[in-house]
Amino acid sequence: MQCPSNAFRYNTSFCACNPGYIFNGSRRSCQLFLGWEPVEMQSGVDYSIGFPMTIFNFDSIKKFTQSQAVFLEATLLMLLSWLLLCLILRLVGPLGDGRSPWFMIRWWISRLDVCFATRHWLDDQKVVMKRKTELGGTFSIASWILFIGLFAALLYHVISKRSVEVHSVRAINAPDLTSFVNDMEFNITTISSMSCSNLRGLGTLVAGNPGSLDSKVAPLSSFVNFSCLNTSTGPTITLQCNNCQIVRGVAYISWQFVDLPNDPATAVGYQFKLTAKRHGDKKHLSSVSGTLNSNSNDQSKPITFRGPEPNILKFNLFPRHYRNMHDLRLIQPLFHDFLPGSSFTDISQLRASLENSNDGLINTTLYVNFLSDYIIEIDSQNTVGPVSFLADLGGLYCFSIGIFFYFLVQFECRIKKLRHEDSVMRNIRNRRKAQERWDKLRKYVMYTWGCSSLDDSHTNVGNGGCCSGIAVESFQKSKSSHRTRQHKNLEMISFSRNSNLPSHQQAVPEISYAQVTKYSTKPTSNQEERSSYSTSEPERIGFKDVKNVKHDSTVGSNLGEVNKAFPLLDGLTIPPPPALESNASGDVNIADLQKSLQNMYDYNVILRDKLVAAQSILHALSEKKSSPSLRSRS
Repeated sequence: MQCPSNAFRYNTSFCACNPGYIFNGSRRSCQLFLGWEPVEMQSGVDYSIGFPMTIFNFDSIKKFTQSQAVFLEATLLMLLSWLLLCLILRLVGPLGDGRSPWFMIRWWISRLDVCFATRHWLDDQKVVMKRKTELGGTFSIASWILFIGLFAALLYHVISKRSVEVHSVRAINAPDLTSFVNDMEFNITTISSMSCSNLRGLGTLVAGNPGSLDSKVAPLSSFVNFSCLNTSTGPTITLQCNNCQIVRGVAYISWQFVDLPNDPATAVGYQFKLTAKRHGDKKHLSSVSGTLNSNSNDQSKPITFRGPEPNILKFNLFPRHYRNMHDLRLIQPLFHDFLPGSSFTDISQLRASLENSNDGLINTTLYVNFLSDYIIEIDSQNTVGPVSFLADLGGLYCFSIGIFFYFLVQFECRIKKLRHEDSVMRNIRNRRKAQERWDKLRKYVMYTWGCSSLDDSHTNVGNGGCCSGIAVESFQKSKSSHRTRQHKNLEMISFSRNSNLPSHQQAVPEISYAQVTKYSTKPTSNQEERSSYSTSEPERIGFKDVKNVKHDSTVGSNLGEVNKAFPLLDGLTIPPPPALESNASGDVNIADLQKSLQNMYDYNVILRDKLVAAQSILHALSEKKSSPSLRSRS
C-alpha cells in the first residue's frame, strides 16, 4: 500500500502522518497544522455602549471607526478638497460682467463669510464695517469643517472613554459564593483525525488536590452534562451546566483517546472555548478561547501528542461583581497555563511509539481552579463632566477659528488686492442688476407705447433692435385704438387753440411742429425779459392730430418784422442738459443726489419758459396774419 505525502509506514502495513501533520480525508493527504490562534478573553461587559441599542447602535459604528484617526483623516480630506475647489474657482473662473456661472459661484462663496465678515483688513481711523469676501467665505467654511471634524473626534472619545473601571478586591464569604449562579459551557477539541470512538475514561470528577484529605471523587454527571461530538478538526468534549454550583477550590476532569485498528491515537493540538453567563441573560457573556499547539510550548518544530503523560489545560474561574451594571454577578473564565505531556518531533521516535502498545493513548486533563477566596468588585467613574466637555468644545472652536483668521490676516496684509475684493464684486453685481432692471423697463415701454417710442440711438444693436423677437400682435389687437392714437401723436404734434383763450385769439391757425422749431433757433439776450414775457402770456399747450399741413409763405416773409416786434425770439435756443456727475467709488451721497435733482429742476424751468415764449410768438404771428384778411372783407 502506497502512503500519502508527508506520511510514513509503520508495522509494515499502516501509514501515519509525520509529526505536526494531520490527515485530511477530503484530499487524502497529510497537511501541516498551522491554525494557531492567540488566546482571547471577553469580560462580557462592553463599556463603549453608551446609548440604548434600540436608539443608537454604537457597535455598527465601531466596525468602521476603530480610533480617532479615522475622524481626523476624513476631516483633513474634506478640508483639503474644499480649499482646492476654491483655489480652482479663483484661478479658472473669471468675474466678467457678472453673468457667468463662475461669478455666481464665487459670489455665493463670498456670502458664506459668516465668521470673518467684520474682521477683515481695515486701514487706521476707519469705522468697522461688515464685509463679505470670497477669501473670507472660503476660510469660514474651512474653519467649520475643521471644527465639526474635531468635534466628532471629541464626541467619539467621550463616548468610548468617558468612564474608567475601578476594581477593588474584597474577601468573599459563603453568602456571596451562593449568589454566583451562572450557566457555563466548556468545549475542548482535540485536533486530530480521531473520532469519538477513540474516547475512553470520561465520567469522573476529582475535587481537591489528589492525595490530600479534602480530595473527593464524584461522578461527573452529578455536576455537568457531558457529551462528545465529531467535528472536522477532531472530537469535541462538551461540558455544560445550568445554574452551576461551582466546586470550591480545584477540580480535575480527565479523559483518554486510545488506538483503534488503523486509527492510532495522535493529536497535533487543542482548541478550547469556555463561556459563562448569568442565567436568563443573553446580553452579558464572558468567555475565553484559543488554540494550543507546538507554538504554545515555544517549540519551533512541529510536534505530535501521544503517550501516557497527561496534557494539562489549566483554567481559573474568578467571580466579578459589577455594581455599575445593576449588580451583575458574572464568573470570568481565564486561561492560566498549558502543560504538554508526551509528544514527538522526530519521525523515528513517533514510529517506535506507534509500534509500542503501551504508548497507544492520549491522556488529557482539564484543571479548573475556582478562586473563591476573594471577589472583585467593579464600579465605574466618569472622567468627563459637562463643564470639562464644554471647555474642550470651546477650545476646539477657538482653535478652528483662530488658525484660519491668522491665514486671512496674512493674505490680506501681503496682497493689497484682496482688501477691496468685496467692493469689486458688489459693483459688478450692482451693474448687472441695474442692466436687468433697465431691460425690463425698456420691455415695458415697448409693450405699452410701441418700439418707436424708444430712441434708436440707445437700442442695443447686439440684441437685434428693440422689436426683434417680441410678440406684440395680440397686445396690439386688444388696444388698437389706444395704440393708434398714441402713435400718431408721437409722429405729428401741433399746438392748437385753447377754449379758455380770449375771443380775439381763437382764430389761430394750426401750425406744424417743424415750423415751430424753425423759429426757435435764435438765442435770447435778456433772461429777465424772457421770464416776464412768458408769465404774461397763456401757458396752455394742446396737442392735436395734424395731417398734410401746408406751409404759409407769409410766415417766412415776415421773419424780419417778427424779430423786430419780438426781441425775445433770440433767446429760444435750448441749452444743453446738465452734465452727469458719477462717483467712481459707487457710493451714493445724499448731498450729491439733492444737487443733481436741483440742477434737473432748474433745467426743466428753463425748458418751460422757452416753450411758453414759443407759444406766445406763434399766437402773435397767427393774429397778425389774420388781421389784413378780416379788414379786406369788411
